Amino acid sequence: MRILHVDTGKTMRGGQYQMLLLCDTLADKNWDQVLLAGPAISSRRNVERTTWRSLRKRARECDLLHAHDARAHTLAVMHGAGRPVVVARRVAFPIRDSFASRWKYRRAAHFVAISNFVASALTSGGVPEEKISVVYDAAPSMASLPMPSQATPVSGIEAGNDFRIVAPNFDDPLKCRDLAVAACEHAGIPLLLSDDLPKDLRSADALLYLSKSEGLGSALLLAMSLGVPVIASAVGGMPEVVSDGATGLLVENKVEDISSALRQLQRNGDLRQAMADAALERVRTEFTNERMADLTSQVYRRILGET
Repeated sequence: MRILHVDTGKTMRGGQYQMLLLCDTLADKNWDQVLLAGPAISSRRNVERTTWRSLRKRARECDLLHAHDARAHTLAVMHGAGRPVVVARRVAFPIRDSFASRWKYRRAAHFVAISNFVASALTSGGVPEEKISVVYDAAPSMASLPMPSQATPVSGIEAGNDFRIVAPNFDDPLKCRDLAVAACEHAGIPLLLSDDLPKDLRSADALLYLSKSEGLGSALLLAMSLGVPVIASAVGGMPEVVSDGATGLLVENKVEDISSALRQLQRNGDLRQAMADAALERVRTEFTNERMADLTSQVYRRILGET
């Protein structure tokens, strides 16, 4: 069985990292794979770029296509030489109600949803439940993470204590960066808006991850793999990652609610440690690359009629 992975990403985001982790783990299990990738990955690895011509050629040499983003989904069903297409679904947005969208989604053999919340969005859009499997992302291994670097708080608050909050520095308006800044200012707690979470989280006391819509939240898994408790919005698939009061705190997207959670962690070092320990244990058992690869390979075998 040969699998053709297709990605068209222009920048390295959570989906690209997860796809490479899946490919590497499947390679360790001796799966035969081919990778077509967009500029984000092809600039890092010596792989062929994704075009409709390269896809049509490589699809004839493979048994199944795994499309890892929306454009890859479109290309795969249009130029996949009739091979079955498995689609990775990472976003929680509703399926568009148009002829083209309905046609594209009907042509996929199966969907791998990043969370139960994303799976529910697919079923609401008309995808039958039997065509959906939920496979969570994998947390990064400790060996793959870089060593820490120096960082400076950027929220304008004087750093008068050792309690250190990190939040991702996203421009996306759905990611609530301004709300994170406002909540930390309200709580009087320094905030680092980070452009390099793997490094900056190593010296953080907590991750503040706010969003209006989230399929799962790969940054949460990153923090938990480092034993860092999280404060996260209670939206999308994030409650499937964060056990409120156990591995972190879930909050409403309101300044008062967020600042209250920040102060709770600031004042209680024992709680932070307990959450850090619980978070690390959870990712080690439930969010591993082995589990992700095994569940995904089960989908492949089921689609191709193998046991």
